Amino acid sequence: MRIACSLGSLLSVEEVLQCAQLVAKTKIDSIWIPETWGMENFSMLGAVANNTETQKIGSSIINIYSRSPSTIAMGSVTTDTLSNGRLILGLGTSSVPIVEDFHGEKFENPVQRMREYVEIIRLSLTKKQINYSGKIFDLKNFTLLIEPKRQSIPIYLAAINQKMVNLCWEIADGVIFYLRPIEEMKKTISKMQSQKNIDVACQIITCISNDSEEAIQRAKKTVAFYVSVGKIYREFLAKNGFTNETNNIFEEFKKSGFKSNHELVTDSMLNSLCISGSPEEAKIQLEKFRNTGIDLPIIQFNPIGNTIESFSLLKKTLLDEE
Repeated sequence: MRIACSLGSLLSVEEVLQCAQLVAKTKIDSIWIPETWGMENFSMLGAVANNTETQKIGSSIINIYSRSPSTIAMGSVTTDTLSNGRLILGLGTSSVPIVEDFHGEKFENPVQRMREYVEIIRLSLTKKQINYSGKIFDLKNFTLLIEPKRQSIPIYLAAINQKMVNLCWEIADGVIFYLRPIEEMKKTISKMQSQKNIDVACQIITCISNDSEEAIQRAKKTVAFYVSVGKIYREFLAKNGFTNETNNIFEEFKKSGFKSNHELVTDSMLNSLCISGSPEEAKIQLEKFRNTGIDLPIIQFNPIGNTIESFSLLKKTLLDEE
């Protein structure tokens, strides 16, 4: 059965590469690298590719406001060449604070913008001259200077709300879910896959420790962070069974920051969104996620204590048996 891992924002560059080397000899499907406001994605994907041989490497995600579609096409072809054809291009819209405050762009027309990005990137991979006229982009006489390793690189889209979910199943090779309640996700996957089959990946916040309570508290802090700063996650979770929890977490965040608002993440919320606890508990929880219809669980590594020791425990628990 396929499984993947995500290494990123909470790790240093050196730690990402060390962890990648640790799983290089396993049979895991892929290694995914996020991009927030720290490590630049294509650079890290190239470095991870150099430290592995067989695993696919995925971006989770590159946002479609900080780079032009032509620049993403160039980065994709370069990284796919460096990795000998192992790239999965994960695209997403990111969020208003990152797009507008950190990159100075307007967060507008996300679904149409995503559609045009995918069209332009795919046209670029053919190495034919592009003259493209869309609702957002107009390109004239663009042609990649280098020969792509592949003329078709898998494109996965991060999706939360239904319009982007629909677009995934219309134009993408795969979808990347995140912080999606397990019962809602099961219904959505069943409904959408009955129309057309694509690869369903879900990035799952994962905290494992021999001290179960320590892992649970660590996972709750991660959930509380996303609920506090991520309006789109907060609103989606509120609409799907966790209205009280999201309101309580956010109100406490406004009063006292991250000091204690993780204590308001209920066990039912945690169990619906994360893998957390002892190694034995984590294995049981992973199977629960698999049973939703997910094709590719992406284990998002959240370190507890020493990063390499923590990752080694996660690897032994979930990644070595695949």
